[in-house]
Amino acid sequence: MERKLIAFDLDGTLLNNQKQPLASTVAAINQLKRQGHAVTIATGRNRRLAQPVIEQLDFEHAVLCNGSVAFADHQLVYEHTLAPDAFEQCYRDLSERAIDVAVIGLDTTKRLTTFNEGQMDEAMSSFGSVVPELEADFYQKHAIYQGLAFYNETQEFDTSVYDTFDFVRWHPECVDMIPKNGSKAVTLLKLAEQLGIKQENVIAFGDGMNDREMLKEVGLGIAMGNSSDEVKRQADMVTASNEQDGIWQALVKLKLISN
Repeated sequence: MERKLIAFDLDGTLLNNQKQPLASTVAAINQLKRQGHAVTIATGRNRRLAQPVIEQLDFEHAVLCNGSVAFADHQLVYEHTLAPDAFEQCYRDLSERAIDVAVIGLDTTKRLTTFNEGQMDEAMSSFGSVVPELEADFYQKHAIYQGLAFYNETQEFDTSVYDTFDFVRWHPECVDMIPKNGSKAVTLLKLAEQLGIKQENVIAFGDGMNDREMLKEVGLGIAMGNSSDEVKRQADMVTASNEQDGIWQALVKLKLISN
């Protein structure tokens, strides 16, 4: 069997609703490693927020910040930051509409505004985090891999005028701002190339809206049973949920691991 690269989204995929990996998931990943396959996370989290999982499951590779940065064998192999001037204009426009903005560095998340802390808390707490500390000029002093704009679908904001960014909704109250043509999919395939693994041998598991492109573009995309119908439509296969041994079941079915 040719060597595979298997990628796992974290929240809602690799992690259960208590933000922990199931015992079956840990066993599956260990089997994959023993058989010589490469495994990676592919998450919207930055390195600091992903670090507990990286350490717990001993991941050597990581796609972080929705694809804005990647590590292979713990070494930085790819990064794509937000253009400072374009980000500042977008930030100003969002602020004029009283839409909160946060920014994500490699190991730090800061908010730039405080219009609706409850809205920020609802989004951040959905993956076990908290409202970031306020540091209004953080983006002027540090490289920014991703932005967060906290608004829902009832709040109007025209994203079409920002041609250097993509806007990806991952929560009813929050949208990711990532570099144009940057995504988990793009970066995961760059990581595969770095590791000498063909695109058709890349497998990805995901459940969220920011996983759609990844599930569609890899060799085999697997949606978790807890995914929305829209996400499932982009996948080649649907497995059980993140609470029902979905990762284990799919890998057994694919004969990549054994019971």
